[in-house]
Amino acid sequence: MTDNGDRPLPARLDPRAGAPSRRERRADARAGRGGAGRRRAVVAGRVATAVVSAALLAGSGWGWYLGQVADASMNRTDAIPDTGNEGNGDAMNLLLVGSDSRASASEEELAQLNTEANDGVNTDTMILVHVPADGSKASFVSFPRDSFVEIPGYGKHKLNSAYAYGYYQEAGDDASDAERQAAGAQLLIQTISGVTGLSIDHYAEVDLLGFFKLSEVVGGVEVNLCAPVKEANSGVDLPAGVQTIQGEQALSFVRQRYDLPRGDLDRIVRQQTFMAGMIRKMLSDNVLLDLGKQRRLVEAAADSLTVDEDLKLLDLAAQMQSVTPDSIQFQTVPNVGTDRDPEAGSIVRLADQKALRAFFADLSAEPEPAPGTTPPPPADAPDPVPASEVSVAVYNGSGTSGLAASTKTELEEQGFPVTTTGNADSRDYEATEIRYAAGDEQLAATLAAAVPGAVLVASDEPSRGTVHLVLGSDFNGVGVPVTAPEPTEAAAPEDQRTAADTGCIN
Repeated sequence: MTDNGDRPLPARLDPRAGAPSRRERRADARAGRGGAGRRRAVVAGRVATAVVSAALLAGSGWGWYLGQVADASMNRTDAIPDTGNEGNGDAMNLLLVGSDSRASASEEELAQLNTEANDGVNTDTMILVHVPADGSKASFVSFPRDSFVEIPGYGKHKLNSAYAYGYYQEAGDDASDAERQAAGAQLLIQTISGVTGLSIDHYAEVDLLGFFKLSEVVGGVEVNLCAPVKEANSGVDLPAGVQTIQGEQALSFVRQRYDLPRGDLDRIVRQQTFMAGMIRKMLSDNVLLDLGKQRRLVEAAADSLTVDEDLKLLDLAAQMQSVTPDSIQFQTVPNVGTDRDPEAGSIVRLADQKALRAFFADLSAEPEPAPGTTPPPPADAPDPVPASEVSVAVYNGSGTSGLAASTKTELEEQGFPVTTTGNADSRDYEATEIRYAAGDEQLAATLAAAVPGAVLVASDEPSRGTVHLVLGSDFNGVGVPVTAPEPTEAAAPEDQRTAADTGCIN
């Protein structure tokens, strides 16, 4: 068989033509990131289930050709921001977004979708796809649309408004639609990165019409309902039990919010269940042995998806054969359920910041080494430096008036030079943070020793040589450990499932 690398595409379809992408130029420009960037490229080849439509015979010449054609014709956007997207480790993180756009739908298709024309800037489905460095598994973590989070530059709002703020506010009045889409994606990524403490490497967005078409190409997906359901707003009308759904009813199934016991949290379970069924279908002989269905699926995916500039679907699919449904886990971000905010109305209140960071740190922890292997030595913690060498800017986010000024005095008594004080961008920080620029790990370590329990955050906000201390409501003074958070009830256990689970749902 001819080697895949010797089989050229027509020039109009060849994604290798042209200058390096903006993402590649950014990666090359970042000091010390070259090795990590190469490792992440390897890891990206193992997240086959992130965009399952690409994972078709990845090792064959046919699969190679389909992947190249898809990459060349995919809709692209400059989604990955230069700043506000910091994190550590070699794992791969992809943000998978469902948009309510139906701008390209015909009148007949709108009728089938049970909806009306809409340009669509709402992102009601947001899923972080995480793959560890060894590619042993994949985790899909869903974020409720009403999650009450800090949107950089705009304060506390529902998560699904982050894209809209970027689209309308960040791009500028004279921006093109493509520039607005990029600005929306970038602000959403910055928001998710801030919540999780992870760096988002890739972005993929699918609209309603695209989802509709993909479900029809595979011939439907099997789901299992505990009870019959009929609801007018979404148009869903399905009996109880195991059944195969596609097209209109598939879309209605994943869109329903009303008349569900837990509202949007149950809708998330619906979406995860459908994705799990899609993965099982993709791995079945009905797709793997049907070349025509493969071609139609890849064409539908290329037409329906908008991805970041550097995402290569064939890379994502390269290790699909080693991934099994029971190694793909679906979860919901830890939360304490629904609540109300005086201005935002009904919200989903997430677990406190420390609990969230612990959840995502555990998610991204390196897997245990295989029996008989020697684990790599742990990375050395940075050595602290004298307090006199650590310039500190203090910002009060605790809600307690005058705390920044009194903390300045305490820090100066400990030998820290304090350059400025002021209020933080939000006055309801629960956890005290120490924010530092890349290369200032030693400075941050010295300040962390003086504020035990503060959360260390790599950030682009501080300039080199100055560390930011953001006081939260848990701050008790310099030299005193912060208050440990009260234990919170996270998402219900039934919100954790694998792609192999076929039990009934609401």
